[in-house]
Amino acid sequence: MTTPRVSFEFFPPKSLEGSFRLWDTLGTLAPLAPQFVSVTYGAGGTTRKLTHEAVTAIGANFGVPVAAHLTCVDATREETLEIADQYAAAGVKQIVALRGDPPKGAEGFRPHPEGFASSVELIEALANTGKFDIRVGAYPDPHPEAESLQACVDYLKRKCDAGATSAITQFFFEAETFFRFRDACAAAGITAPIIPGILPIENWTNARKFATGCGAQIPAWLDEAYNAALRDGREDLLSTALCTELCTDLIEGGVEELHFYTLNKPELTRDVCAALGVAPKVTLARVA
Repeated sequence: MTTPRVSFEFFPPKSLEGSFRLWDTLGTLAPLAPQFVSVTYGAGGTTRKLTHEAVTAIGANFGVPVAAHLTCVDATREETLEIADQYAAAGVKQIVALRGDPPKGAEGFRPHPEGFASSVELIEALANTGKFDIRVGAYPDPHPEAESLQACVDYLKRKCDAGATSAITQFFFEAETFFRFRDACAAAGITAPIIPGILPIENWTNARKFATGCGAQIPAWLDEAYNAALRDGREDLLSTALCTELCTDLIEGGVEELHFYTLNKPELTRDVCAALGVAPKVTLARVA
């Protein structure tokens, strides 16, 4: 089996304890020489400043390529592009361009009166700067606001035509879900790389709630497996086995790169990577 390339997603810390957790996570996963790591925004752009601080600190202290999330939420075009310029000045060459989730309690996304109305508009503006590789989101299971899977494919095509250079998918639970989506994208003329997003399941109750909110289809057998594992105290073992199996199926189906949603908890991701043959390759050049 071919050893995959890997990348990791983190969220910015909101406390001193969270900062220690993020740095410990980076200390565990950065030696695996990821293609890049990404740092998320909170709903409604609530962690914009924290995201910027985390992105610049990671680049300066860990020597890994960083992709900064950037959204259309609650900011003017000028403010959003100013943030992008600040990233470029800090040496960040990759942006994950997203529409973004509305603030908690809001009924749905409403663009700022002077802001970008969609991710496509944001992508076009970033592409026009010529400063970034632009990664975007993709949905192997239909987005909750989408009419169909084909609508998700068509919208991804628009994002690629606007200047996106690659896509990272929302997580899913069965390899066939990704393959079906990949085939539909190829049929639509999408040639940009599509990287599967992988969620190692630290806690099934939380993961299930997350999946329901983002539209990921939950197979009945998965509920049954975790119900049994929880009774027997084998949840971690099951999570490692299922995630490794999913990744193996993807690799055997031609996937060469995997993007892990770490939730700032490195152990399960590290164990899955080890099972896939992804071993530490570098010594951290961390600045004191």
